[in-house]
Amino acid sequence: MSFDPLAEAHRQWSARWPDQADHMAAVTSVMRAQQLLLSRIESLLKPHGLTFAAYEALRLLAFSSTGSLPMGKMGRRLLVHPASVTNVITRLEARGLVTRAPAPHDRRVVLASLTPEGRALAEEATETLHRDRFALAELSARDARAVTDALHALRVSLDDID
Repeated sequence: MSFDPLAEAHRQWSARWPDQADHMAAVTSVMRAQQLLLSRIESLLKPHGLTFAAYEALRLLAFSSTGSLPMGKMGRRLLVHPASVTNVITRLEARGLVTRAPAPHDRRVVLASLTPEGRALAEEATETLHRDRFALAELSARDARAVTDALHALRVSLDDID
């Protein structure tokens, strides 16, 4: 019989604070799932020399119609601090996967632009993630939608989205 530390924590909480046990278990479960998924995704991306943050930046640029986006907009779309975008773009630029330059319409705006090498790597890495169904190969599409729906409700409750 396997031991589930989260189930044990729920049991302990239920004995002491029964009104809080389910909420504690929900938070702890989400945090543990995030750790597991990030570890799996990073393992899939490692052969490409990418972290998940770097992959997200490349993929976001590849989705844009011109292959370029203002770095401030990237931070808002990736839901990260501007310093995090700068850090990721600096590393990608050093590898020749993106370039950075002032926007022609407003030199105060810095554009990150995908190079052909960056676009090719984004496509290769996406194929890798697709093959393993984003590290959720064991989960059916229906169950994946149920997780997304539950987390959407959670995000709404936390004022992340309307």
